[in-house]
Amino acid sequence: MAKPKSPLTPVRSNSQEDPFLVPGFAAAGIHGGIKKNRRRDLALIVSDPPAQVAGLFTQNRVKAAPVLISQSRVRSGPCKAVLINSGNANACTGDQGMKDAICLARQTAERLGVDEHDVLIASTGVIGERLPVGRIRRALPRLVQHVSPAGILDAAEAIRTTDRFRKAIGSKAVIGGKPVTLCGIAKGAGMIRPDMATMLAFFLTDLKAPDAALRRVLTEGTERSFNRICVDGDTSTNDTVLLLANGRAGNRTAKVGSAEYEAFASMLFPMMDELATMIVRDGEGATKVVELRIRGARSDDEASRLAYHLAVSPLVKTSFYGNDPNWGRLMAALGCAGPWVHPQRIDVSYDQVCLVRNGVAQGKKRADQARKVLKKDAFVLTIDLHLGKGSARVLTSDLTHDYVTLNASYLT
Repeated sequence: MAKPKSPLTPVRSNSQEDPFLVPGFAAAGIHGGIKKNRRRDLALIVSDPPAQVAGLFTQNRVKAAPVLISQSRVRSGPCKAVLINSGNANACTGDQGMKDAICLARQTAERLGVDEHDVLIASTGVIGERLPVGRIRRALPRLVQHVSPAGILDAAEAIRTTDRFRKAIGSKAVIGGKPVTLCGIAKGAGMIRPDMATMLAFFLTDLKAPDAALRRVLTEGTERSFNRICVDGDTSTNDTVLLLANGRAGNRTAKVGSAEYEAFASMLFPMMDELATMIVRDGEGATKVVELRIRGARSDDEASRLAYHLAVSPLVKTSFYGNDPNWGRLMAALGCAGPWVHPQRIDVSYDQVCLVRNGVAQGKKRADQARKVLKKDAFVLTIDLHLGKGSARVLTSDLTHDYVTLNASYLT
């Protein structure tokens, strides 16, 4: 995964040209009356021409109304617009929540002059409360009026909840002989676990590609990025990742397996990795990002299970926060995670400092060196089991007092 970036510089680009100006796309982000602090909370993304779309959604069995609606619409055809709100999840709101979401999608479609089934929706925020439909409807004309090709960063701002900073990244490349632009925005800070993190993410490109290729590349990219991060081990009701491609670049079609497909994947995957890293960096209360690497497991699946168990362990995560090289907590967590481990074969390293070899501590000097590593805001924890060739990588954060404070009073 990409090296974590400072929260002071969350917007990234690899081009001197504006990578957030994606041909055929326009966006806006305004205050629509959901948040009481007047922060932006309503976003709209529009594509002209209509975009081919692929989507992935929460694996939580409790799914918010916008997830259920967008899941259905992604399967049925192209997308012309995405309406997004923050501050209210519209989850666990029953039949009325579905009606509210459909109503707002319909109102948006009418304002844009498109079919309502070509409008996708996404929400994030407090669970169990109805959307303030009246206020949002009154804000829609202003939202549509503000839509512009330069509006994507406003949209990135509007989808934030407890995020400390907006998350956006853009890139340009030549694919199939044509310049192609790709940008992505995301939100996420809490309820993050490796089942696609609690998050929204939207990737916009002028690439010409069929929906089958978009589904394949989005699934593969998500598995290696958003499915490999963890803050607190809980999965949201609202997770949504969309990839929209409107074909304006006019490149040779990026079919699965083609050179164009591979070029686009090499463009998309690093961006997904970096946005995923931004989410962990912005984890609620987090002060550091830890990359967990499990090596030498009997299989990749077992390595993943071990890595995820460490990533959500409160004892392990608080040791990160306290700069405490308490490797005994790691051993205990490994031993109860499920897969077979042999304690006398385990090596533990913080960055390049080998603290434990063959299950035995390597002395006070190494412990002091490991403590210095733990004081950094980003480091790698490598555990080698010496049982096989299985491996896995997961990104996690530390567990702090601020996380408890924030979530103990989330509604109040």
